[in-house]
Amino acid sequence: MPTDAPSIRTTTVGSYPVPTWLAALPSEAALVDATRVVFDIQRQAGIDLPTDGELYRFDVNHPDTNGMIEYFVRPMAGVRSQVGRKDSEAFAKKATMGFRAKPAAVVEGPLGEGGLNLRADCQRAANVAGGPFKFTVTSPYMLARTLLDNHYRDFEKLTMAIAETLAEQVAGLPCACVQVDEANIPGNPADGPLAAKAINVVLDRVAGEKAVHLCFGNYGGQTIQKGTWRQLTNFLNALRVDHLVLELAHRPAEDLDALRDVDPRIGLGLGVIDIKANQVESPDQIARQIERAHATLGAGRVKWVHPDCGFWMLHRSVADRKIAALVQGRDRYLGR
Repeated sequence: MPTDAPSIRTTTVGSYPVPTWLAALPSEAALVDATRVVFDIQRQAGIDLPTDGELYRFDVNHPDTNGMIEYFVRPMAGVRSQVGRKDSEAFAKKATMGFRAKPAAVVEGPLGEGGLNLRADCQRAANVAGGPFKFTVTSPYMLARTLLDNHYRDFEKLTMAIAETLAEQVAGLPCACVQVDEANIPGNPADGPLAAKAINVVLDRVAGEKAVHLCFGNYGGQTIQKGTWRQLTNFLNALRVDHLVLELAHRPAEDLDALRDVDPRIGLGLGVIDIKANQVESPDQIARQIERAHATLGAGRVKWVHPDCGFWMLHRSVADRKIAALVQGRDRYLGR
């Protein structure tokens, strides 16, 4: 990042609403153009570390997860993407994903790279980014919970196999920051040690800035995980990460208090934009949220401000105004 960067930087979390013209007439050229547009919107608004919008992984057959799962697991070696009735019934008996009626895929053999190529998609973004940007990868723990495992037959072995596969993929990516996304562990804090172990395998192969985004779910605009940040302190402190990207705008006020116990070596990212609501926050509202966080956590603890999660479910006009408000609110707090 630039040496003259502000003390609190702005970033987005990942996804951006798929432009209607890209959905209507998709092509490689249109995807590149759309990615360029997403970057330009954020840079014109003043976002310090933009994301590519994750347009490359949108799957019309799985719009509720915005390609967060299928994009990663289906190309892997050892995976069967055709899911039948018996597969769905076996997955339902495991009850690992209450909001999924069937697995994302079935693991039939040792996992490997297969057709997964994160470097190609990251390079496509890098070619039109116009500066430093962030690339996002779904957590191995979250991916493991969506699969029917007919090979390892052991959840920890499955999770670590996914972690090793993703670690090979993130090594040397042409981006300033790699962010691992985890939206399932907040509802399953008992699995914190395993999730942290797997995520760290991925983070350890990242050459640049390392971030982890955590939220309580955004499935069709709904919160799907019950829990609190206080239950996750040990998990957060176990991460070998530079900064966290945390959902807080759509959370109870006491969740902020729990972050006092996060290791000071870890920069805190504060969610100040509610992506589950169409109302656009004012710069004053955002500035007050940052002020309260500094009063609660201490000066210098908040390093980033951002939306709670990705923008994929919102209309572009709403997402764009929220992006602009994010920067304006940060600037108002800093007196810029």
